[in-house]
Amino acid sequence: MNLAAYRNYKTTEAPWLGDVPSHWEVRRLRTVLRLRNEKNSPVKTEQILSLSIAHGVTLYSHEGRGGNKRKGDITAYKIAHAGDIVLNSMNVIVGAVGLSRYTGAISPVYYALFPATDEVDIKYYDKVFGNPAFQRYLLIYGKGILIKKSNTGKLNTIRMKISPDDLKGTLLPIPPKDEQQQIARLLDWKTAQINKFIRNKRRLIELLKEQKQNVINQAVTRGLDPKVNFKPSGVEWIGDIPEHWEVRRIRACIESYVAGIWGEEPEARNSDEHIVCIRVADFDMRNLSISQANLTIRAIPQNAQKTRLLKAGDILMEKSGGGDAEPVGRVVYFDVNFAAVTSNFVTRLRPDLCVIKPRFLLFVLANLQAIRRNMPSIKQTTGIQNLDERHYLSNYLGLPTLAEQESIVEYIDKKCAEIDQAIIRAQREIELMREYRTRLISDVVTGQVDVRGIEVPEVAEEELLALEEDTADANDVIDDEGDMDETD
Repeated sequence: MNLAAYRNYKTTEAPWLGDVPSHWEVRRLRTVLRLRNEKNSPVKTEQILSLSIAHGVTLYSHEGRGGNKRKGDITAYKIAHAGDIVLNSMNVIVGAVGLSRYTGAISPVYYALFPATDEVDIKYYDKVFGNPAFQRYLLIYGKGILIKKSNTGKLNTIRMKISPDDLKGTLLPIPPKDEQQQIARLLDWKTAQINKFIRNKRRLIELLKEQKQNVINQAVTRGLDPKVNFKPSGVEWIGDIPEHWEVRRIRACIESYVAGIWGEEPEARNSDEHIVCIRVADFDMRNLSISQANLTIRAIPQNAQKTRLLKAGDILMEKSGGGDAEPVGRVVYFDVNFAAVTSNFVTRLRPDLCVIKPRFLLFVLANLQAIRRNMPSIKQTTGIQNLDERHYLSNYLGLPTLAEQESIVEYIDKKCAEIDQAIIRAQREIELMREYRTRLISDVVTGQVDVRGIEVPEVAEEELLALEEDTADANDVIDDEGDMDETD
């Protein structure tokens, strides 16, 4: 698809737009779109609409919340109709906006926009509102608190409210209606293709992760020699093991295990007690190691540090936290050379080096957590999973000789590194395709490229819905008050 610029352009007063095709108009939003101010009082509908950055407008009852009715009095809600653009006045800056396919009640902090004249194609303006450049431009009107996520740098705004008057005063492009329709059709078509590509890459990544787990599972339970004779392990979930392997409880292969401590805030008065405290947040699960990107310093008494100091070769195990998607019990390998202890949510395991190689134990425990052998050892209180370590470490493992353990570790490291490289390549391809999608939307909706002569195939509505991208932020649902519920 060859995209060229229009022949003639003119300058606009809108900084996010720049120059636009000379035959386009630029006007205030109030002349293009109207704010729907229809109240749900008396109650006209009990169908509540939800809004997420990942999926736009959806039915609240489809968000896995067990019902349709939300907290509070829904007579305070407003009505949005199918075909309205719905946006969260407190989070539109990060993309909390979408075209509704439903008629239903929306939160009082949401706005519903509909065409002010018949020269407006609402699908085109849905693309305009979805343009990150326009969303960033709206930041100048936001009143409230701005937070930047530390892990990704992505803007996450909380209570950055945009008033109706400020929104109405923003400048919007107005192409001829047939161009609006062509732009919307083309972007639907290209977005469907891009989202299909991303979804396929995501599926590939999941398959690669499964392959990685299969490599570990096979190696730590069956060894590397396919011709070896096997014997029953006597443990149902392990099955047969190489006949020269032993069967031992995990705790018989561990010299000691010690729970961590959180200590106090580091201050001048306790400076002699300052030490790195490794949290679950520091677990790098791709590499089963420690991330040093954002380490935490805590004040911990010297006598408490002494019994908890980490050394290279220790295994750190999550003892509290987890969730349904990733149950508690994740493990990483400690191989850094600075003084550190673990937090109270992490247990330090010290392998018995006369019996087991530390990284072999690491892979055994990682496999146990992945196949959910930790579930019988989990106790849940106040929404937090807690691992009964003594019960969990009574699980059995197949134990090869130390030399064979070393060979197994080398094999797993080599195969997993190859798989990780394939995962990284797929993730980079997704990033590049997202960048292309963002750039394409921006260029097309602002008239930087001319799409009038491009033949666009029909894209069925069902296909568009089926090809919605499954994003990593799929749970960033915006609630009634404008906050973001994150499920990590």
